[in-house]
Amino acid sequence: MTMVQPPRRFGSTEHLASEAVAAFVDGELRMAAYLRAAQHLSICPECAAEVEAQQQARHALRSAADHVPRMPSSLLGTLSNIPSHLCDPPQTQADDRWAARRWSILRRR
Repeated sequence: MTMVQPPRRFGSTEHLASEAVAAFVDGELRMAAYLRAAQHLSICPECAAEVEAQQQARHALRSAADHVPRMPSSLLGTLSNIPSHLCDPPQTQADDRWAARRWSILRRR
């Protein structure tokens, strides 16, 4: 016979994990977990402060997206027209010596 345990309740000394705080702020908790977290937040000023800080950070990031400078399409076109061989690293004298040695080995065969 298996015993079903009741849902876990937060003790007065326990705190929400940082993942739970983020999920609470993002609205990603299931209803039962959300209600337990909300009840805990009503009695725990430390966790409530963490939720407030997370909400402020979320708001700041979302509003910052409105102020990101946009790249002009003309710049994107100019960058895409750069020949790819100009992006290759320059050959060194050691590379030239290795290529010459490989060529001489191939010629002997």
